[in-house]
Amino acid sequence: MKVVIPLAGKGTRLRPHTYATPKPLLRVGSRPVMSYILDDLLDLGVEEAVFITGYLKEHIEDYIRTEYPALTSHFVEQKVQDGTAGAVKLAESYIDQDLLIIFVDTLFDADLSVVRQLPETDAGVIWAKEVEDYQRFGVIVTDGEGYMRQIVEKPQDPISKLANIGLYYIRDWELLFNGIDEVLGSTLGPGGEYYLTDAFQYMIDHGARIRTLEVEGWYDCGKPETLLETNRHLLETGRARRPDGGDRSRVHDPVRIEPGVTLSEAEVGPNVTMEEGSRVKRSRIRDVIMGRDVVVEDCDLHDCLIGDRAVLRGVRGSVSVAADSEVLGSAER
Repeated sequence: MKVVIPLAGKGTRLRPHTYATPKPLLRVGSRPVMSYILDDLLDLGVEEAVFITGYLKEHIEDYIRTEYPALTSHFVEQKVQDGTAGAVKLAESYIDQDLLIIFVDTLFDADLSVVRQLPETDAGVIWAKEVEDYQRFGVIVTDGEGYMRQIVEKPQDPISKLANIGLYYIRDWELLFNGIDEVLGSTLGPGGEYYLTDAFQYMIDHGARIRTLEVEGWYDCGKPETLLETNRHLLETGRARRPDGGDRSRVHDPVRIEPGVTLSEAEVGPNVTMEEGSRVKRSRIRDVIMGRDVVVEDCDLHDCLIGDRAVLRGVRGSVSVAADSEVLGSAER
């Protein structure tokens, strides 16, 4: 089985952090978002992956080659941002067997090994998660046996609450690429893009059976507020790490505080990650993702993303601070 991972997006909702770092390499639970998915793929026995790159592609390529040398990796640049169907089309020359397609805006709790036990009559799997705010998503309409009938984007009526999460297994890869060709030869969809889900509809219209399976958990990494929510989930389910100590400091779980962090007269947590080399003095921080070598002094911070080597002094409230930036509160100016 091979894997296709589209990564060409600019991550505009996570600016200013994505001006210098591609969204899949932003860290949550002290690790890049995409590392959790790549680890799962290696555990599944995947040996080859095609990465569809674009914005800041050199960072993606360097990271994968350095951290995942055992993975046979191919990189194809999506020079024209024409949608998800166009992105997957770029991988076609590498695909000669069944494949997984994974969009890494989210993390998920799913047993991918179920694809090994699918009936031969199944052409693929589309994973979903039941949500209450179904109007925000593309939802999957199924038949009585749990097979996909169609995907409806942002429905006003509750025809389904199974949200499409961007995780797919396709056994009939030839029919998939026939469908993509059909989509790319048709009229552009909403937003001026060609959608991969229309290729799935083509498969179904031509007799394919795509099973719908629900994931246990689905965690968005595409916006600051949801990145913080995902950070909390990771800390509560195994990524927590207590500090070795601190000078007159208090820590409220869950947190992940890496070795080499210095706390002095600080109150930290809950839901805080701090990476090596960072220093917090006379400050209170909660619901914060903090990078490496950050300096925080005389601050009261909540709901913040703070990039590597940032300096904050006398700041109160919620801020989003890019790497190598300095923010001074009114008392410090």
